[in-house]
Amino acid sequence: MSNIRLFYSESLSLNLTATLNKSQSHYVSKVMRVKENEFFSLFNSSGEWEARIMNISKSIIKFNVTKQLRKKENTKELWLAFSPIKSNYFNFMIQKSTELGVTKFSPIIFDRTIVRKINKERLEKVIIEAAEQSNRITVPTIEEPQKLKHFLSNDMDLIFTDLNTTNTKIDIKKLTTKPTCVIIGPEGDFSEEEREEILKFNGVQPIKINENILRSETAVISALSIINYAIN
Repeated sequence: MSNIRLFYSESLSLNLTATLNKSQSHYVSKVMRVKENEFFSLFNSSGEWEARIMNISKSIIKFNVTKQLRKKENTKELWLAFSPIKSNYFNFMIQKSTELGVTKFSPIIFDRTIVRKINKERLEKVIIEAAEQSNRITVPTIEEPQKLKHFLSNDMDLIFTDLNTTNTKIDIKKLTTKPTCVIIGPEGDFSEEEREEILKFNGVQPIKINENILRSETAVISALSIINYAIN
C-alpha cells in the first residue's frame, strides 16, 4: 500500500464504494501516480481505512474500502486559544499546532489584536494537510473569532501563558477530565484588564514558558510542547 493518507469527510465503512473529489483524484492519480488496483488510506473520526482504486474515469477515482487499519482515537482534548497573526506565520502556527495534537482552535480578538479577521476555509485546508502528513486520525476544528469574555464561558482547564508569573511548571494534579486549553496573547501581550479577567477563571494555571519575549508562533509551539510533556 502507498503511504498516501487522505481525509474523507463522509462516512467510511467496510466494502464502501465511492469516489474521491476532483482535487483528491488529481493528487492521487497525477501527482502521486497511483494506478488502478493499488491502495491508499482514508481517515476521519471513525478511524483509518484501506482503500483500493477500482478505476479512474475522466480523472475521477472510484475506490472500494477493503479493511480498517485503525479504530477511532480516544484522545485528550487539547485546545488552543490565540490571537490571529499575519498569514504566513499563521499558517505555520496552525500546521505545527495540529502536529502537536491540538483538537480545537479558538481565535480570540484581544484588545491589542492586530489581525482581526481569519480566512477559515484556507486554515481548514492547512489543518487537514497537517493531519494527513502527521498520521493523525482526528482533524481539529477551528472556531470563528470571538471575544475573550465569550471564550471564558467554556468549561475547561486553562493554562495561561503569563510573562508576569514566576511559576514555570504545570501542576498535573489540577488537570481534570475537562479539555486542557492553552491561551496565548497577542503580539503586544494581554492588557491588564484581560490578564485580571483570565486570572479570575476557575482553575486557571499561569505559567511562564520562557524568560524571553517570544513571537506568537514560537510561544504556541513552546507551550504546547510543555503541555504535551506534562500530560502524556
